[in-house]
Amino acid sequence: MNKPVLDRAAFGGRKVIDVDTHLTEPHDLWTRRAPASLKARVPQVKVIDGVESWVIDGDKLIGLGANPASCVKPDGSKYLGLEFLEVSIRDVHPSSYSVRERLALMDETGVSAEVVYPNILGFGGQNAARVDDELRIACVQIFNDAMGELQAESGQRMFPMALLPWWDPKLAAREIERAHAMGLRGVNINSDPHTFTRPDGSKLPDLGQPFWDPMWEVCQGLDMSVNFHIGGSEQSMDWFGDQGWPGLANDLRMALGGAMLFMNNGRVMGNLILSGLVDRFAKLKFVSVESGLGWVPFILEALDHEYREVGAKAGKLQRMSSEYFATNFYTCFWFERRDLTHMIRAVGVDNVLFETDYPHAICLYPIDDMDLAMKGLSEAEKVKVLSGNAARVYNIAV
Repeated sequence: MNKPVLDRAAFGGRKVIDVDTHLTEPHDLWTRRAPASLKARVPQVKVIDGVESWVIDGDKLIGLGANPASCVKPDGSKYLGLEFLEVSIRDVHPSSYSVRERLALMDETGVSAEVVYPNILGFGGQNAARVDDELRIACVQIFNDAMGELQAESGQRMFPMALLPWWDPKLAAREIERAHAMGLRGVNINSDPHTFTRPDGSKLPDLGQPFWDPMWEVCQGLDMSVNFHIGGSEQSMDWFGDQGWPGLANDLRMALGGAMLFMNNGRVMGNLILSGLVDRFAKLKFVSVESGLGWVPFILEALDHEYREVGAKAGKLQRMSSEYFATNFYTCFWFERRDLTHMIRAVGVDNVLFETDYPHAICLYPIDDMDLAMKGLSEAEKVKVLSGNAARVYNIAV
């Protein structure tokens, strides 16, 4: 495969904020910052059965093969199919893990700023559930410290979302305040903490319950966006599991699993809306990350219909369910091209953000002609989608 051509003209010269990217965690991210008492227990790469793998707490596997989750080769071409699952950090382009190299790529492609998400602890930090409280909070705080350093190193062009101690709302509130003080602009949260079993055998409440209000109060007060990345919980992460029929080849099962992860964020958004959470916290900003946008109008129409027909008696919402999306919710697109202009307007021009998911396997790389893709949008609408909305959601200067 030839090296993709990267062209700044793809965005028509406009400023761009890419709201979903990933930076592969360096192997020493945690060990370099951990206190001596935890150095052997924090996430790190060890050789397990002859294979480099990420482990936590000494021997709990959280990343077989220490895969860097990048499909981009050192020469800039892309691995095909599932080839990217067989490579090490030494086999991918340095922009996958190096801030300096990522900034160079951003300059080359015309991207002004990026929002950054994790890999190793899970897209919602769910892998922290496998260890005790002391190690769990240390892993989250060390990660956020590293992300604060990364943001500074990037010259305020790369904006990582803070991981949270999602198992405790008071701890989460304090960590949000700490992240905000470091300059981080939003939080990345486990969408389904109620599936976690506490040491005493009890379950956590779901995010719609008042139990979590201390966390929401801080997010609202500090204007920290709340981001739900696909696959951000044990419940929703299912690359190869139950979605594909057994007879499908692995790469096809992953293709279907990935597509269904997009749809699963509709479940998360629907729960947030129907729980009445936004009636209690009217200024919260929720982002559905890496989920696309085509499903949104249908889900909102379906929620309205279901609420009127079967939910209104039990429900106490102050508005119709679809009305909450326009005021408090955002979604992102990258690959969608079929009638894209119509879909952006159907979702709401003020509620759509642009992403690439670089350098993951399904990322928009190389970036095609986005000006052509959004043909039919006015200049003001294009500016909103490419940067204006993201600047408002994440408090980023453009």
